[in-house]
Amino acid sequence: MKILVANLGSTSLKYRLFDFSDGKEELLTRGGYERVSDYAQTIDGCLADLKKGGFIKDDSDLAAVGFKTIMARDINGCVRLDEKAVEAMEFYNNVAPAHNPPYITGIRLFAKRMPNTPLVGLFETAFYQWAPEAAMRYAVPDSWYKAGVRRWGFHGASHKFIAERSAELLCREDVAQRARQLYVDGGASPVRKPNLRVISCHLGGSSSITGILNGVAIGNSMGLSPQSGLPHNNRVGDLDAFALPFVMRSLGLTLDEVEKLMCKESGLKGLSGGVSNDLRDIQAHADQGDARAQLALDVLMHQTRHWIGAYHLQLNGLDALVFTAGIGENRPSCRAAICKDLDQLGIVLDPSLNAQAGAQEGVISAPESRVKVMIIPTNEELVVAREVKRFLGKQN
Repeated sequence: MKILVANLGSTSLKYRLFDFSDGKEELLTRGGYERVSDYAQTIDGCLADLKKGGFIKDDSDLAAVGFKTIMARDINGCVRLDEKAVEAMEFYNNVAPAHNPPYITGIRLFAKRMPNTPLVGLFETAFYQWAPEAAMRYAVPDSWYKAGVRRWGFHGASHKFIAERSAELLCREDVAQRARQLYVDGGASPVRKPNLRVISCHLGGSSSITGILNGVAIGNSMGLSPQSGLPHNNRVGDLDAFALPFVMRSLGLTLDEVEKLMCKESGLKGLSGGVSNDLRDIQAHADQGDARAQLALDVLMHQTRHWIGAYHLQLNGLDALVFTAGIGENRPSCRAAICKDLDQLGIVLDPSLNAQAGAQEGVISAPESRVKVMIIPTNEELVVAREVKRFLGKQN
């Protein structure tokens, strides 16, 4: 059973091919294309690469193509991406403008090229289906809620990977099993006491924090859209709703102009005064004394600590604080700033382990730290492939 996972961006296609034959779980190959202008041609090129490399003989060797889809109206979890599902994704094009349109384009082109191959999507909102309702509601009229205005949560594949892998590393196979089977039995797998309490920090070009209790999410810092929560590379993060009508009236902006500014010119880019949307560039400018660049770093660290504190309280304590994704895995200075002066919460970083970690999986907390501070490189594509495999198994 070979499953191709396609990660589609507005101008990119990245892929990984997994083999689950005979009970194994193997990454056969990976690759990608940037500056894509013709998706049909790029998909043809991707499949040609797999054949040229000897990974498949023809398209029929693929059991399925999996997608890390974002959100859809009235659809969640791991589902077959038929035209009904794609139309449900279109409903949220304006809420996820950087994500849904390219996925919809790619899915339709894959369906045209491979009409007999199952196309399966694991929605990023799936991990939050079992979070408490109070954590997922906005204080809006009921008609708004019925229209879809609620906290959905995102980065679900990444945080689900952390839920499972952190439990394995902490020798809680019962919790790991619950996380593995979550989309199969809805969290019914039994776990023993004490509770396992984890906070997962997915920090990268797009960032979010999730609280995880016994392998199941209790909430996510993102809300209705992937533009919410922590400041992202060039997306705004949390913003008072009345800021939109205020700037439209005060600055004479149209709704389209405001949407573009929130999605393209805000976040770390906006905070840094337009220095960059890449934290590495922002850090370099901050090291040279650029106050606006330093402010961008400070706001990201402050917001990260804010959400860690919120979930620490909701979880009634903490067993592990996990850093993952591009910034979380690779920026010791950011991890140090986030964990600074948290000893009263049981979080004590080992400066030497933190500095030498090199984005490798492991513990970076001090021996006296009551909370294990960990780096776990995420693997969203593997989560998608695993869930597609389970989906196919249910269909047979």
